[in-house]
Parts: sequence; structure tokens; C-alpha cells
Amino acid sequence: MTISIHWLDQNTDAFPHYQCALEEPSGLLAAGGDLSPERLISAYSLGIFPWYNPGEPILWWTPDPRSVIYPKQFKANRSLRKAIKKSDFKITIDTCFEQVIEQCAQPRRDNEGTWINSDINAAYNQLHQMGVAHSVEAWYQGELVGGLYGLSIGKAFFGESMFSRKDNASKVAFVALCEQLTRWDFDLIDCQVHNPYLESLGAVEIPRIKFLSQLKQAIIKDHHREWRFDGPK
Repeated sequence: MTISIHWLDQNTDAFPHYQCALEEPSGLLAAGGDLSPERLISAYSLGIFPWYNPGEPILWWTPDPRSVIYPKQFKANRSLRKAIKKSDFKITIDTCFEQVIEQCAQPRRDNEGTWINSDINAAYNQLHQMGVAHSVEAWYQGELVGGLYGLSIGKAFFGESMFSRKDNASKVAFVALCEQLTRWDFDLIDCQVHNPYLESLGAVEIPRIKFLSQLKQAIIKDHHREWRFDGPK
């Protein structure tokens, strides 16, 4: 079967309208282009993100429905609250972004490959240096055992990936992130597509058009505070 989608020129071509995205595979909008900071920030601001396998051209997605978490409504379930109470993790922010993304790129137990290639790694490290991409880290006895990274634009956080080397490490880091985003009055966390793990953390699916409307309002709000935790986890 032949799939016809918009091909982006290097550096210059704008993204097509979201209504041009395919229904199957769901949300595939365009291919090509580059991973420059300008294009990535433009993409996320429009509800578009890159995802592609090594050896493929860059593929850009805007799925329908969209998976989101609202920090102000987030409540850890009973088992997670018990895990947090028993845990002895130290949570930090933006102390080792490069290490976090490298850990997220490692093969998973259920997947031999990874989509976080060297180009993705370099692009998001550049965004981190610009103050757009951020990491949350979980430490145990001085060792990095879990964390996550994503982008922050306005009052929206775009979650990209997380990892755990110790039970509940990434979950505790995520709870700390939600608590901090709530203090900063963030509107939403974009989780992109549904999966059971995100659902266990409170993610819900909403229509793409609703997500884009909420995103538009979130990204026009200012957030100039330094990325650091205001209090303990």
C-alpha cells in the first residue's frame, strides 16, 4: 500500500494543517525537514512531534485522540502513594539532562530497539541548553536510577520519555514533576499517545481538536521562572 503525505523541505517548509494527517497510521502528518530548534519548537507549539525509526526519514505526528495529564487534577493512586512513602529517592531537576536522555535511549525489556537516535539526542540536548527541554532525575544512594525528559513551552509540558533502573523511580520523578507544574500553574502535560503505563499515572484521551485548543491557550502564557523544585518531593 502506498501512503502519500506532505514532504517537508529542509529548513524552510511549514507544516501542513493538522486536518491533513492520516487516519491510518493515525496522526501521520508529514515527513522530512530537520530537527533544528526552530522547527521543533514550532512543531510542539502546533501539537506535532517527531517519531521515527533509525534509517527512516523524520516522521511528524499529530494523533487523534491525544493523551494528556492535567497536573492540577493529578492524584497518585493508593499503590503509588504507598510506594512514594516507602521510597528513599532524591529528586532533582536539570542536573544531568544528557545522562537522562541517554538512559531513555537504552533498549527496553519489551523492545530491542530505540527511537532516540544520535540526531534526536543532539537536537534535544540543544533545546536543553536553550532552556526549552528539561529533565527530572531520581537518585538512590548517589546513583541515577530513574527520570524523564520533555519540553516546556508556555504553561504546557511535553513529555518525551522516561526510564527506571529501580522500581517506581520514574513514577516518583513524575509525581514530583506534577506537583511542581501545579505550583507553577501549568495547564497540561502532553503524553502524545495512550498506553497503560501513562493511564496508570492518570493520563486521559481527548479529541485532537480539544487538545489543540487547550494547547493554544497554554503556550501563550508566560513562564520565565528558573526550572528548579520549590520544595521536597
